Amino acid sequence: MLFMFESRSPEDTGQLARELAALLAPGSVVALEGDLGAGKTTFAQAFARGLGVRGTVNSPTFTLIKEYDGSECPFYHMDVYRLTPEEADELGLEEYFGGDGVSLVEWASRIADLLPADRLEVELGRPPMPGAGHAGDWDEYRRIIRVVPRGERYAEVCRELAKRGVLVWMQ
Repeated sequence: MLFMFESRSPEDTGQLARELAALLAPGSVVALEGDLGAGKTTFAQAFARGLGVRGTVNSPTFTLIKEYDGSECPFYHMDVYRLTPEEADELGLEEYFGGDGVSLVEWASRIADLLPADRLEVELGRPPMPGAGHAGDWDEYRRIIRVVPRGERYAEVCRELAKRGVLVWMQ
């Protein structure tokens, strides 16, 4: 099952993140992927807002895990870019998964074996740059966001957002 979202601005990306967050329950895990500069931090900040987190939310690149109090449950923001799977396993990240909060893991593919089978995969990507003569069509803020639910509770969230016209169901 695959859903898509076309973002034309950081605000669009943020709106999707807030709407996703509002539908997720404690114990949810979001595996976030995207190249440097793709908008992962923008997504994570808006996602935190959707969970009712107040205050500054920034990338946990050097701290690895940041914990925030949301209005309904804790938000666990992880950046595993600099970790090996062995180091991640030693940190006990799986204790966060399925717990009392919502976990968002940036660069999640680096620890794929440690992630729960049921999760929501979100990938932010830039569309291909148009060929010569179409440079005026290029928009530096445009993103194609792929959302893949793994497990029925995540599929239901995606179907709900598709009903609302937020996501487009591709298959």
